[in-house]
Amino acid sequence: MPLRKLGFLTIGQFAEHDPAAGHEATLELIELGEELGFDSAWVRHRHLQHGISSPVAVLAAASQRTRRIALGTAVIPLGWENPLRLAEDLATVDVLSRGRLNPGVSVGAPMHWEDVKGSLYPDTAEVENFGYERLERLLRFVRGEKAAEFAGEEGIEVWSDRVQPHSPGLSERLWYGGGSLKSARWAGEHGMNFLTSNVVQAEGVEDFARVQHALVREFREHHRDGDKARVSQGLVVVPTDSASAEQRAKYQRYVDERTPRTASPVGPRGMMFARDLIGTSEEIARQLRADPAFREVDEVAFALPFSFEHADYVQLLTDIATKLAPELGWQPAS
Repeated sequence: MPLRKLGFLTIGQFAEHDPAAGHEATLELIELGEELGFDSAWVRHRHLQHGISSPVAVLAAASQRTRRIALGTAVIPLGWENPLRLAEDLATVDVLSRGRLNPGVSVGAPMHWEDVKGSLYPDTAEVENFGYERLERLLRFVRGEKAAEFAGEEGIEVWSDRVQPHSPGLSERLWYGGGSLKSARWAGEHGMNFLTSNVVQAEGVEDFARVQHALVREFREHHRDGDKARVSQGLVVVPTDSASAEQRAKYQRYVDERTPRTASPVGPRGMMFARDLIGTSEEIARQLRADPAFREVDEVAFALPFSFEHADYVQLLTDIATKLAPELGWQPAS
C-alpha cells in the first residue's frame, strides 16, 4: 500500500556547555518538517544524557511554533513518571497544540536502575511497580476517569475529581512502544496504537524483518480495529541523493560502525537491531518494499542518526520528504 503518513524521529542532542542551542536546533527541525509536509515529528526521551530529558516541555514549545504537524514522543519510559502528573502535562500540551499530541510510552524499570533508584524513589524503590499497571493508570487518567475521591466547592476554589484540563481525543492518540510479542498483544488488547522501532526481541527467530512483521500481526490480531489499527514503523534511513561527498563518506562510516550489532541477538533478552538503510532514495525504497513489516503499515517515523550536524539533518529530512517518501507513494500534507 502507498505510504500515507510520514514522520521523523530525533534524539534532540545538545552540548553540555550550551544546551539552549541544541534545543533550539531541535525546534528548528520540527519547523522544517512541517514546511516539508511531514505528517509527524517525534522526539526521543533521554534521562541523564545529552538528549531531550523533558520531551513534553519541548513539544509544548514546538506546539507554539507550528500549526499542523503532529507531535509525538518515542517513547516516554513510565518508570520515571507519576502517571497522574504525566496525564496533566500531556493534556495541557494537547490543548496547547489543539489536538496534535501523540504520546508514545513504554513500561519497565528505569535504565541503570541500581544507580538512580536512590534519587528517583528514595523511600519506595523496593515496592515500585514498573509493569503494565502503571500504564493502565495513565490510560484511565487521560481518558477522564476518576482520579480523586472529592469534587466540588471548597471556599472560593472548585475541585475536580478528574485530570484537568481534560483533552477529548487524546486517549485515541496514545501509542505503546514495544519490541516483544507480549507488548504488541497488550497494546492491541488495550486499544492503543503501536510503535515498532529498529530494536525488537528475537524470541527464537534470528531474522529482524520476520520478528517485526510478527509484532505487527500480533498487535492487530488483538486490537478491536483489526487491520485498521494504527502501527508506525521506525527504521533508520540515510538517503544520500543530495548529500555531498564528505557527507556520504561520514554517513557510510556511521552505518558501517553500527552494522556488526545486527548480526545476531544481543544481551540476555536477545535484542535484535535492524540494519540502517543507506543509499539513494530509489535504493532505500526498494529495500523497504521488500520488508514484510513495511508492507503491513502505511505510517512511518524514520529515525535520524545520532551525532550528526544540523546541516546533515536538514539534508536528510529534505531528501526523505522530496525523494524517498514520494518513491513510496506519499504525498505531502498541505
